[in-house]
Amino acid sequence: MVLPGGKVLSRRRSRLWHLSNLRMLPFTAALRRQGFEAVQVRYRTRGWNGAEQSPVADARQALNRITASDPGATVVLLGHSMGGRVAAALLSDGLSGDAAIAGVVALAPWWPAGTSLELDQGTRLLVIHGTADRWTDPAASQSTVEMAQRSGADAEWIGVEGAGHFMLSRPRCWHRLAIIAVSGMARGVTELKQGERR
Repeated sequence: MVLPGGKVLSRRRSRLWHLSNLRMLPFTAALRRQGFEAVQVRYRTRGWNGAEQSPVADARQALNRITASDPGATVVLLGHSMGGRVAAALLSDGLSGDAAIAGVVALAPWWPAGTSLELDQGTRLLVIHGTADRWTDPAASQSTVEMAQRSGADAEWIGVEGAGHFMLSRPRCWHRLAIIAVSGMARGVTELKQGERR
């Protein structure tokens, strides 16, 4: 399930041609070429909107549709920026056990201070973050991963040297790492090999 980014505050309708949605289409297409039934979520509104957490309800509905049509489905969440926060919210709802979420791949996630990741045993986390990101904080995402590791979670953080938030620098690296990670999680492979990180 592909979770695009968005805005901190916006109740404007989300459109397919918004950059946050367009940015994730190549990931969705690449996963489909690999044989996965990739579903890219389109939120009703563009913003997170504080306590409303507007996109989380849309993501829950998409997840429910997947598991209703295939109760044995293994789901991997691939989220960019705000999409990473949506993934964290789904995990904290306790949905990982119910929906067989095998893993989360978070690309430059927007995880403000206090964001928690409640990973069930067997749910893997990989964060890929550009070290030059000025929109979301790579140090914060690394700290969140380290906290998850200390609690015993299967979690890893990979920095893309010199890359910013929008994945325009070294795009092949972002795509390769994300597709390898999603494929591995869906198939039960627990880690990236050293050569795949470069």
